[in-house]
Amino acid sequence: MFTSLLASQFAFAEVFIPSQEYIGYFDYEGVYTVGGNVKNKNDFAVIPTIFVTVVDGENMFTKTILHVPIPPNTDIPFKIKFPEVTGDAPILLEAKLKFVKTQKDPISIQILYDKTLITHDDGHVTGRIRNTGNETIFNPKILALVHGNQSKTLDVVSNIKYIDKIEPGQILEFSMYPDHSVTDDVFYYSCFAPVDSTVVPVTTKKNEGDFDFRYDSGAWYSAAKFNEEGTTLTMRGYNSYPLETYANFEFPQISGKEKFNVTLNDKPVKFIQSIDELGFWHVAFTVEPTSQGILKITGFEKGLPPETSKIPQWVKTNANWWSTDQISDSEFLEGIDFLFEKGIVVVTSKEMTAQSNWKLPSWIKITASWWSEDKISDDDFLNMIENLVKRKIIII
Repeated sequence: MFTSLLASQFAFAEVFIPSQEYIGYFDYEGVYTVGGNVKNKNDFAVIPTIFVTVVDGENMFTKTILHVPIPPNTDIPFKIKFPEVTGDAPILLEAKLKFVKTQKDPISIQILYDKTLITHDDGHVTGRIRNTGNETIFNPKILALVHGNQSKTLDVVSNIKYIDKIEPGQILEFSMYPDHSVTDDVFYYSCFAPVDSTVVPVTTKKNEGDFDFRYDSGAWYSAAKFNEEGTTLTMRGYNSYPLETYANFEFPQISGKEKFNVTLNDKPVKFIQSIDELGFWHVAFTVEPTSQGILKITGFEKGLPPETSKIPQWVKTNANWWSTDQISDSEFLEGIDFLFEKGIVVVTSKEMTAQSNWKLPSWIKITASWWSEDKISDDDFLNMIENLVKRKIIII
């Protein structure tokens, strides 16, 4: 069932959401869902922030989406759910949108528009992608709009099966399924958009403070809540698609000794626990087809994560080695490049060039040595790097 839509085309400069590509509907599970498509018509990349508001009787709910970076002259859809909506006639208000400029080249994945791109009788689509670049792309995801007759937008979808990586020149298959509530009305798909990041940020209360975590999944999770002790996290999760998909949760460390356990509706779930280069825990598992229920993750330590450095220890170790001539300039600058890639250092006006073009004056070694010995703070070091790039003393 589609509800009334009160939204005209909202534009901010050349970044906007067309009204015909901004929808609200109840999904197959009865959860109110909002989907849209952000167009960037500028000659530079942007990171949009989208404010979505739904009026449900006497209640008003607003959610904020920090969208993925959108390269120049590119569209990338988004989707968000409102399980808080309980009425049968919610009103979707006009979206509010702002953005910041950033540096982001289009991801080097091509959708193959050939005879293998097929919309099937049950409404799902299958196709192929090719890596047209020279580097391996990890964890890519494909997004698209689903349309009915007269180009009516029905849904926003993504590939169901997890893609670990795609090598240069490699061709891989993908499949997308619309929500069951609209399968009979599907006519065609559009705005296929490859992206390399679609994580969902979540904040919930834990031991009288805010606990931030993220997840990436073909399923949807909501109503995150910790128990009184702060050791067990519960969420409502559901996968309305007829294929298995994946879930990967990212949690900050508290003690570093956490041992997690996962159940769905009190039944054990096989999972993998790992830690990434930034020190975050990852809990990953397969989500069964057309499954739903209460996801429970136990094993959290009491309390909140300690204040930790944004910079991985290995970058600081590299700075120490470089300051004492144990590694080369290029090896030290690999760590600096990592800080830019992860958004720890942001200089929006910088131009990216080949790594071989890096230039680095030797006097910076003194500052790197001070930082590695904790004589200056992390923020002082990051500010120095930002200033050096802005002044083109370091050319990246």
